Amino acid sequence: MKRIWIYQADRILSQEESTQISAELVAFADQWKVHGKPLSASAELRDNLFVILKVDEDIAAASGCSVDSSVRFLKGIEERYAVQLFDRMQFAYRSTKGIGVVNRSGFEKLLAAGEIDDNTLVFDNTITYDHQLESAWAVPFKDSWHKRLFV
Repeated sequence: MKRIWIYQADRILSQEESTQISAELVAFADQWKVHGKPLSASAELRDNLFVILKVDEDIAAASGCSVDSSVRFLKGIEERYAVQLFDRMQFAYRSTKGIGVVNRSGFEKLLAAGEIDDNTLVFDNTITYDHQLESAWAVPFKDSWHKRLFV
C-alpha cells in the first residue's frame, strides 16, 4: 500500500516554478532513504498547488528520520520559492474558475457570499493512502471535515 503526504501551497505556483519544483521533487524521491536504504518513493506536483509524496510501504515504510528529511527538503522549497507548504489554515476548493486557495477568513467570506456551498469540492489533504486520492481527496463541502470547522 502506498502511504502519501500532501502539502498544499498557499498560492497557485507559476508554470516556471512548477517545472522547477517538479524536477526537485523527482530528484528528492529518487534519493529518499530510510536508515540508509532507498525507499520506493515518488513525488509530484499537482495543479500547480499540491505536493504529493508517496512511499510503497510494502517494500519499506518511511520512519521518523526519513519523514524529517522530507520536511527539511520541503522547508527548502518554501525558502527558495517564497511559498508556504505547512500552513494547514489554507483551504483549496474547486470552482467554475478552477482550483482556488484561500486562508480561513477568505473561506468564510466565500461561504457567506454563497461562492462556496455544500456541493463545492474541497480538498482533504489529511488523507494518508494513495487509493484515497480518487475517492476521498476532493469531496463535497457538506461531506468534509471543513463543514464542521465552518458551521
